[in-house]
Amino acid sequence: MKRDFPTLFERSRPGRRGTRPPRPPEVDLAGLLGAENLRSAPPRLPEVDELTVVRHYTNLSRRQVGVDTNFYPLGSCTMKYNPRVNEAAAALFAELHPYQDPETAQGALQIVYELQEYLAEITGMDAVTLQPAAGAHGELTGMLLIRAYHESRGEGERRRMVLVPDSAHGSNPATASMAGYQVKEVPSGPDGEVDLDALRAALGPEVAAIMLTNPNTLGLFERKILELIDAAHDQGVQLYYDGANLNAIMGWARPGDMGFDVVHLNLHKTFSTPHGGGGPGSGPVGAKAHLAPFLPVPTVKREGERYVLDFDRPQTIGRMRSFYGNFAVMVRAYAYIRMLGAEGLKRASAMAVLNANYLRKKLAAAGYRIPYDRLCKHEFIAQPPEGLKALDVAKALLDYGYHPPTVYFPLIVKEAMMIEPTETESKETLDEYVEAMAEIARRGLEDPEWIAHTPYRTPVRRLDEVAANRKPVLRWRPEEA
Repeated sequence: MKRDFPTLFERSRPGRRGTRPPRPPEVDLAGLLGAENLRSAPPRLPEVDELTVVRHYTNLSRRQVGVDTNFYPLGSCTMKYNPRVNEAAAALFAELHPYQDPETAQGALQIVYELQEYLAEITGMDAVTLQPAAGAHGELTGMLLIRAYHESRGEGERRRMVLVPDSAHGSNPATASMAGYQVKEVPSGPDGEVDLDALRAALGPEVAAIMLTNPNTLGLFERKILELIDAAHDQGVQLYYDGANLNAIMGWARPGDMGFDVVHLNLHKTFSTPHGGGGPGSGPVGAKAHLAPFLPVPTVKREGERYVLDFDRPQTIGRMRSFYGNFAVMVRAYAYIRMLGAEGLKRASAMAVLNANYLRKKLAAAGYRIPYDRLCKHEFIAQPPEGLKALDVAKALLDYGYHPPTVYFPLIVKEAMMIEPTETESKETLDEYVEAMAEIARRGLEDPEWIAHTPYRTPVRRLDEVAANRKPVLRWRPEEA
């Protein structure tokens, strides 16, 4: 049976070559590496010409679903368009080497310094580190700052608990645990916001911090946020802000003004670099003045007309990342902020909120259930019509050329679909998406057998996800193909 997409091994023909590598120098490999580490036979590689290799990988790339090719409403991940000028800006520093003398990298250090200042202003924080490599890494950095702060006050042993709402990102409780804390869940109220009475009851001298985001993962702004933060601060509890949802409030509200003590950002979400695919990312952390002494080293500071790496921070939690961080992501974010300016960033958030609310209303009219049907921010939760499953709707969307939204999260909503259209999508795109969702709902209810076996037009049909989790195939072997 002919495969839909033959592998390079299947295209292989004995003796065919694309290039011949130069003859290796005469080196005693056995002496250098050890005879036991050398191959006894050449590796089995496909024998193909160069054109076949180029076509193979080019065609593979066309089968990818990404923000450059498809509408990608992945809730909580902000898959927005990355302007190509940002890529050009990042490419200017392609030959920069992390080991070179800082005196020869003054332009790069200036970008880092100014980006720190911009992010501090955007978040309402007093100091920022760009060192963390991604959002969860930023979370860990923030929690270590809080731990170091409590330890400096002699309260490290007493404050061993972190409160996390039941609607939180899954990385929040994992991060708190990794930082050495016990985690206690705080329930949401019927309005989808943190239950303030339950939170007050959970507070005590053993609590080190509360981790939450605002708006929360339901896309709802916590209207009692000031009361919540005052209740925590009254008992010496620190407030950690998960900045994954900053795309909703950028330019309109600042976590620091709400009373948060530390915040992480996702440059690869809010500030243009596409998110997903395993990286690279960047998760800067901002801190109020009382936490700033504990920030990782080095930080970048300005001395006259020069920029230097500052390692002289006696209370630092240490280095969190090799060198300084993922610099190319920082350059993209810097270019994005400089291009848009304060008003442009504010408009980006306004458009994200407008698109989300437009889509929320249109999907409700198409028969989808909206469990919290009130003004949302950049994302919202929808549920399929009664009788359909979120997973089936997600699989069917692939046949319509759309990446599915996040499904089954947050866990407090059954059959949840978390949808985030971002500010970069047009009204026409949103209308076409609603038409596809409406058709999937109608056809799925009429023909349950059809939707249960979607997708039909993808290179790989529906997988056995339970088996994939229990018996993962981590290595592909050509002889088993």
